[in-house]
Amino acid sequence: MPGPAQEAGAAREDGPRRRVLADLTPLRSSPDYRRLWVGNTVSWVGQAMTALAISLQVYDLTGSSFSVGLVGLFSLVPLVVFGLYGGAIADTVDRRSLGLWSAAGLCGLSVALAAGAFAGFHQVWFLYAIVALQAVCAALNAPARSSMIPRLVPPEQLPAANALSSVTTTSGTMFGPMLGGLVVGFWGYQAAYLLDAVAFSAALYAMWRLPSMRPDRKPGERPGRASVLDGLRFLATRPNIRMTFFSDLCAMVFAQPRALFPAVAVLWYGGDARTTGLLVAAPAIGALLGSVFSGWLGRIRRHGLAILLAVAGWGGAIAVFGLTRQLWLGLLFLAVAGCADTISMVFRQTMLQAATPDEMRGRLQGVFIVVVAGGPRLGDFLAGSAGDLLGPGLAVVGGGLACVAAVFGLGLVWRGFARYDSRHPTA
Repeated sequence: MPGPAQEAGAAREDGPRRRVLADLTPLRSSPDYRRLWVGNTVSWVGQAMTALAISLQVYDLTGSSFSVGLVGLFSLVPLVVFGLYGGAIADTVDRRSLGLWSAAGLCGLSVALAAGAFAGFHQVWFLYAIVALQAVCAALNAPARSSMIPRLVPPEQLPAANALSSVTTTSGTMFGPMLGGLVVGFWGYQAAYLLDAVAFSAALYAMWRLPSMRPDRKPGERPGRASVLDGLRFLATRPNIRMTFFSDLCAMVFAQPRALFPAVAVLWYGGDARTTGLLVAAPAIGALLGSVFSGWLGRIRRHGLAILLAVAGWGGAIAVFGLTRQLWLGLLFLAVAGCADTISMVFRQTMLQAATPDEMRGRLQGVFIVVVAGGPRLGDFLAGSAGDLLGPGLAVVGGGLACVAAVFGLGLVWRGFARYDSRHPTA
């Protein structure tokens, strides 16, 4: 066995790496968290692949960026309604069971997409309906899954766990579109949807292995008392948590150019489905790099100020992307935007988890999911509409500049947010 001197030397060698690279302690210390992380990572690849395939199929059927933007709108309403309600359910029932059944529903919907594609049933309304049902299942699954994490790892590991969660989403968003573009380009939509259904088996297995995870309750509180309104009342008294939501909406609503990528790939770069996949994947590449090299984030104490600067960085990078007409340069600035988004996400999620009691975590995570998932879909609709009216270039540049202006305006109105100190967290 190594002696104290060897252990001290190993710690000294590991310290500089941890200051730069992501902290893997949650994966090493918690087998349940490790299985959940691996399952979510695999399934995210499939979901991102399907999201790209649906956008491509809608554009192929209609030739309209507005129709692609409607994909976001059809998922937005279910996400808003069931995200809030799903969070209340997660504060009432066994979160493991809720996560398991909602993941099974997502798997079944991917099977339905594959069956429709194999049967030659190419109808836009069918794709919109599946997207809406996917949003319902995702809105039930995400609050349950996210509210489990503070029960699987100790509080001091939450920033590291959130950075690793960013690796999950960003690697899925990176590899999913690239894989989706290749699969659709070579084998068609049905193959992409079928691979997504298979990928969900990893998430189902991880949920199945988790222990029962019923929420903690206040003394005297009976089961079934969780209320969406109670969660919103709690949020109304927490200005710093509200600001994490508002700042993310600035980025995702004003500066989300995803719905324009099919048109941009053709009009700016003379590309095809594979080019669209690269455009969708570029922010995820930057986000993944930001997650992998996230060790330094643990030393940041002014989380609110970091969020404001990161969101402004996202908007500025998107605006510059709108001015580029060379593919490599456009991909570079999209990657910079993705890295800024990861920094914002880690601090926003950490602030939310640190300031929320367990009996409220499902409901607040429901609001978080509505903002994180619903904001980009509203942004898809806004970008698609603006792209058809003003052209893709003006829509992208204007959206990025609007994001920068809006987040700095919020910082001026709520100045206490920039002074938030993680050593003395106040919601």
